[in-house]
Amino acid sequence: MAPKSIILKMPLPKAKLPLVVLLGPTAVGKTELSLQLAERLGMEIISADSRLLYRGMDIGTAKPSPQELARVAHHLVDVTDPDETWSLARYQQAAHAAIVSINLSGKMPLLVGGTGQYLRATLQGWTPPALKPNPGLRTALEAWAAADGPEALHAQLAILDPPAAAAIDYRNLRRTVRALEVLLSTGAAFSEQRSTQESPYAVLQIGLKRPRPELYARIDARIGAMLAAGWLDEIRALLAAGYDPELPSLSAIGYRQLIQHLRGELSLDEAVTLIKRNTRAFVRRQANWFKPDDPQIEWFEAGQGDVLEEIQLKVEEFLEDLVTD
Repeated sequence: MAPKSIILKMPLPKAKLPLVVLLGPTAVGKTELSLQLAERLGMEIISADSRLLYRGMDIGTAKPSPQELARVAHHLVDVTDPDETWSLARYQQAAHAAIVSINLSGKMPLLVGGTGQYLRATLQGWTPPALKPNPGLRTALEAWAAADGPEALHAQLAILDPPAAAAIDYRNLRRTVRALEVLLSTGAAFSEQRSTQESPYAVLQIGLKRPRPELYARIDARIGAMLAAGWLDEIRALLAAGYDPELPSLSAIGYRQLIQHLRGELSLDEAVTLIKRNTRAFVRRQANWFKPDDPQIEWFEAGQGDVLEEIQLKVEEFLEDLVTD
């Protein structure tokens, strides 16, 4: 095992900041492996999970426990309330600030998560379209969604801009409205207006995977464990605190279905069935972001051999190459 000082003694590269990324689908086992890797190599973790931002949403987001958070320094976890919207640009700025700060402290940042858009935007330097909001058009689109449902609005986006629709969950009304607003205001597809810049980071991307049946079994077991840990009580507390159940943050898989259950619209069994089904669909969408044949991702099979040792070796090789270049 290499000493932690391998990072502490490493000078910052002249051009690009080093960054290690651990990505993969939900429930694959990123949390524990990231903690172990960070402990071994003196790293600090930056979350790339859109739901871990929110305070009070702990159980249903599989947020690291207080004990786990205490093991390693974490960034972009519990930084806002559920009724505050974080744009992609805001996340990018916060992630970059954390990456710079960690590097300057002499440690290595470990970006961990399964929100493909957050990861891609951070690594590729996405620049969103520079278009001022159109309140009238936005109000009309929101009224359409209120009358016909968010699915209808998303279906229209899928007709006009299929790539944008494929990257946006239909339940995320805010992003669907924004994509249509940009498209209808400019006449150009939202997906074509996003520009990229050269990444400011020297990046090693580590992908963690499992066979799909095994992953689904882990998802089912985790949902059961969340319910046993008090997920319903967590949602009751959020609603009692005055948070609107229609907030984008509470549209997260599981929260929406359990809110429907608490309203009497679904039985608990029906809600759980939908949560499992939607989580599996989410895993399939994640696969569009994390492709097995992506040459920029070094893939490792979770649960096979000593995967932690293998990944640690890969990270050490990456760091040594940076030092010798």
